Amino acid sequence: MLNINKILLPVDFPHTSLPVVHQAATLAHRFHSEIAMLHVANLRSHAAGSPEDDSKIPGEDMLAEIIAEAEKNLDQSLGPELDGLAIRRVLAKGDPAQAILQAAQKETADLIMMPSRGYTFDQFLLGSVTAKVLYGTDCPVWTGAYLEESSVLEFTIRNVLCAVDLGPRSHKTVFWAAQIADKFGARLALAHVTTSVEVWGPGGASVNPMFKEALVGDASQHLAELQRDTGIKADVFIGSGGVPQVLRQIAMQTKADLLVNECYPYGGNLRIHGYAIICAVPIPVLSV
Repeated sequence: MLNINKILLPVDFPHTSLPVVHQAATLAHRFHSEIAMLHVANLRSHAAGSPEDDSKIPGEDMLAEIIAEAEKNLDQSLGPELDGLAIRRVLAKGDPAQAILQAAQKETADLIMMPSRGYTFDQFLLGSVTAKVLYGTDCPVWTGAYLEESSVLEFTIRNVLCAVDLGPRSHKTVFWAAQIADKFGARLALAHVTTSVEVWGPGGASVNPMFKEALVGDASQHLAELQRDTGIKADVFIGSGGVPQVLRQIAMQTKADLLVNECYPYGGNLRIHGYAIICAVPIPVLSV
């Protein structure tokens, strides 16, 4: 069974990403997790309104501020969602990415959950902080959807899409996806993106049918073996070409609420395109 005992949740206080807090609360309830709510103090956070001496902000006050901000955004459900959860406040100073990585190690976090964009961490949060965290830790990283936040925030998981490179990490990635799908009673789909089957010639681009048949046939065989080894049954989708664009199309086709993405530890298309995938798909991405 998948154990998510501790979730590290960096919050961009006082401008907290409410969708990710909702998502963390949802997972914490399902997996009975403790949430370590991390606030990193730096010059940007002070400029945004956080006191220079962050020790003056009790954990309860920070939670109250987050709930008040949610209510101001016509989101009345966050307060009840946080009730009954074990939430502990963690403070750090300095570079946000390094602070998150160090906190994840110190807290022995099972999962890091963070927004894909924000305010005080950096205007380019996804590129400058989330990407550093994404590639700097073996801990799975959950990133919120790269979209503008709506005023009323709801989160549920009905469909899980799992993208695999068919490498050494695929079994672990499928395990995470299958366990989350099971916890939520969600439907699971597997996706693999092959090399482009288009061949350029004097007349422009064309598809080599033999090359396509070989690639798709090989991927189908490996995906069948992966399902057999892991004991799961899932719909299978195989595409070719640009990885982020293909996964976006499959996510929309399957009406996925979550993409579980094989991202570690070495190389592979999914790792190389990890940043672009998060930008491309309109749903949270869990990089395992």
